[in-house]
Amino acid sequence: METGEEHKSPPYMTVFVVLAALTVAEVLFALLFTGLPKFWMAVGLIFMAVWKAVLVAMYYMHLRFEPKRLWILVASPIPLAIILVVVVIQEIF
Repeated sequence: METGEEHKSPPYMTVFVVLAALTVAEVLFALLFTGLPKFWMAVGLIFMAVWKAVLVAMYYMHLRFEPKRLWILVASPIPLAIILVVVVIQEIF
């Protein structure tokens, strides 16, 4: 099962800095754009949260270096998560 291929160490500090910057961007987005409609506020915050989740999964959970069959296993619940987010957003509006 294991191919024995070595990969270089992930750039943990770079990913950490990007995650911290995205967190600051989320806070600033929520504070500075208070006049924005709720729908667009939710879409912007969800987009940034999804990007952070992808970075964590790829680097801290080491999915970037895993075989494609594991990617399929991890990605399979994503449509259900999208349905849940769409339903919750519709309840807000």
